[in-house]
Amino acid sequence: MPKIHLLSSRLANQIAAGEVVERPASVAKEVLENSLDAGATRVEIDVEAGGAKLIRIRDNGSGIPAEDMGLALARHATSKIASLEDLESVGSLGFRGEALASIGSVSRLTLTSNANAQGSEGSSAACEGRDMAVQLKPAPHPRGTTVEVRDLFFNTPARRKFLRTEKTEFNHLEEVVKRLALSRFDVAFTLRHNGRVVHNLNAASQQAECQRRVAAICGPAFMEQAIAIDAAVPPYRLSGWVGLPTFSRSQADLQYFFVNGRVIRDRLVAHAVKQAYRDVLYHGRHPAFVLYLELDPAQVDVNVHPTKHEVRFRDSRAVHSFIFSSLHRALADVRPGQPSGPGAPAPELLPGGDGMAIDTVTGEIQRQSALAWGAPETARASASGGGFGRSLTPGAVGDQMRGYARLHGLQEAAPEEVPPLGYALAQLKGIYILAENAHGMVLVDMHAAHERITYERLKAARDDSGIRSQPLLVPQSVAVSQREVQVAVHHAELFQRLGLAVEEAGEESLVIRQIPVILRDSNIEQLLRDVLADLIEFGSSERIESHMDEILSTMACHGSVRANRRLTIPEMNALLRDMEETERSGQCNHGRPTWVQMGLDELDKLFLRGR
Repeated sequence: MPKIHLLSSRLANQIAAGEVVERPASVAKEVLENSLDAGATRVEIDVEAGGAKLIRIRDNGSGIPAEDMGLALARHATSKIASLEDLESVGSLGFRGEALASIGSVSRLTLTSNANAQGSEGSSAACEGRDMAVQLKPAPHPRGTTVEVRDLFFNTPARRKFLRTEKTEFNHLEEVVKRLALSRFDVAFTLRHNGRVVHNLNAASQQAECQRRVAAICGPAFMEQAIAIDAAVPPYRLSGWVGLPTFSRSQADLQYFFVNGRVIRDRLVAHAVKQAYRDVLYHGRHPAFVLYLELDPAQVDVNVHPTKHEVRFRDSRAVHSFIFSSLHRALADVRPGQPSGPGAPAPELLPGGDGMAIDTVTGEIQRQSALAWGAPETARASASGGGFGRSLTPGAVGDQMRGYARLHGLQEAAPEEVPPLGYALAQLKGIYILAENAHGMVLVDMHAAHERITYERLKAARDDSGIRSQPLLVPQSVAVSQREVQVAVHHAELFQRLGLAVEEAGEESLVIRQIPVILRDSNIEQLLRDVLADLIEFGSSERIESHMDEILSTMACHGSVRANRRLTIPEMNALLRDMEETERSGQCNHGRPTWVQMGLDELDKLFLRGR
């Protein structure tokens, strides 16, 4: 082995650059974070050739005094921390003191700055890789800093050849700007590539301005189909926007999560979000969100990765629980009938898309009782847990007819008295319900909608006093395999919790004596077989407990109205009212949509009306 020796300053800086400077986007990230830490309110980024030829970033921050210019390019030199206590509660984006030195070791770097708010005379420091000799001289510059990085990796050709195409490198750099623009609404950003303006984002202070910036970065479709969230449980606060399940993505490419203003990628956060969407997202799809978590800086360690993209929470379980419960509650409360669109006029409500909004104080959806919609008997039947359309009386039909009259203006009534999903007109092919509301036409997948209703009732019953069951007048025997008999006997207590009383009747036979009240009209034999299949798949009791919702989802599918079943108008209206009162009713248990709205303007376009 060679003798131990100290590395040269140049080689040490280039090794550090390998950690900090991966591509042009890495340079932009480090310099932009310094600009924000310096209090800049406006940042301009000019890029040429995807950043490989030039990256120039100019800000109006506090600037660097002339006497500190040489030190600014030295390794481990920083103004942001001075002691171990500072490191344990970092509040700035950059703090390690390696960025400029690392960048300068693999590029031609010029740093120009002025810390004097009154004068225009600043100073400049320049270096060109290799020996890192810093050249200092006076230079005119308004208050603030300009960092110019030319010919990235000019002295490390092995690194330069790993750069991708100009378009790919610029896309990575643009993504860095987008993330920082989402983290700091109070800062104006301008990004130009090869002289062309790509983004010109003004500073935003009002909610509407912030929404416009999010729409400019994430696309207007995201904002049109997003729920605004603002939940606080000390010492945590979660705010931002989450896309509706119908706005899911094929890739996880529209997910921004910030911790105290720092964008991060964290497995704990990703798992909490995934769990919150579990009941409403179609398999293989990914949610879209822009979320901000605020907590005491001392409760999070941001120095666990050289690029600071990962963090470590002091109490990871509490953070996971808070994120999951906040999002789970918000998604549960998405249902028809709420103020819609980004301009919904309600001071306590942050608006979302598709007619949903969340109360920022309580996190609860503001909704009217079904009893106020002129369907009292239907609502009582739904509340009893007996499925839609039960206990209907002639009076309920009269209530519906009066509702139709209100819908068409034949009686004077406030528009809000018309239910969000309106009133049923007909059934299509035994699959869909056609309804009319104040906005136009509503089309409902009756099986998907009823499956969600049944599923939510089963979950509520399990969490409350247990799933109610009723004995069968004639116990039903079912022929099964020996393994299925063993599983049924082993999990007898679990079957009781599910509202099923199942006993062994032989080596290859079971007998069903009780069933859940809510599933009394379902195919009991097939229900039992599917539940047994779930129990065999999940194996141990611990895994069964963690997958209990999936078992209930299987049961709910059996208790839902089947395709080609003819429904009466009162039954259809009862289903619509149940949807308006049921959590997550916009999606079935598998994440598919349960209803769509077509406004009169859309219908007019189909028939070229008004042209």
